[in-house]
Amino acid sequence: MAWDDEDLMDGPVSKWHQIAERLRSALAKGEFAPGDALPSETVLTRRFGISRTTARSALNELENEQLVTRRSGQGTIVLPPKVEQPLNLLASFADDMRARGLRPGYRLNGVTVQPAPAEVARELGVEEGARTVCVDRVLLADDEPIASSVSWLAARIADPAAPPGEDALRDTSLYEWIERTTGTRISSGREYIDGGVADAQLAKSLEIAKGAPILIARRRALSAAGDPLEYVTITYRADRYRFRIELARP
Repeated sequence: MAWDDEDLMDGPVSKWHQIAERLRSALAKGEFAPGDALPSETVLTRRFGISRTTARSALNELENEQLVTRRSGQGTIVLPPKVEQPLNLLASFADDMRARGLRPGYRLNGVTVQPAPAEVARELGVEEGARTVCVDRVLLADDEPIASSVSWLAARIADPAAPPGEDALRDTSLYEWIERTTGTRISSGREYIDGGVADAQLAKSLEIAKGAPILIARRRALSAAGDPLEYVTITYRADRYRFRIELARP
């Protein structure tokens, strides 16, 4: 049954909620693809004999759930589904994307040697100001920017006196590069996640509006022996990424 096959029902369930549920179901079934425009307020008003306020409330509900976005002159546009990452799984970005049927990619901003800020020094176990290799990249899913990543690498896997060339990290997973070139595997880590809003520079990199919501993950990654190998800040687009945790009662 298509979203508009039947009339709305009178009763305790509001009409705007009925419309939102029908469109939500249509999105789940693929009746509207990412980039498509949903029926406009005018179309909904004519089809169901409702007010524009009711139609607007239905579309606002879907926007609040970040299933669609309202664009001036274009209407209500379907967003791509969010990428979901389990919180109890430590995986490279490339592995994470491939597991979801997406093609990972990278836009390299630079590989530099910089003095370690206090936070980085503490997490890597080095002195503040120690020369440290920093890898700055934009992470892509099917060529669309989904996150910004700034990784600081311990000297045991990236010697500041001979840092990796940009070509080495332009098109490959950082974790795969570490394992391939040093024989060291990232085995565990600890991650903290905060919310925030995008500043002008980040908004440009991720192709989102300034002030758009973001998720900020800060992770210290360890070797099997417990040595700190990487400290990374990954800033995700909140409209394309979410974290999942499985809960169980004790």
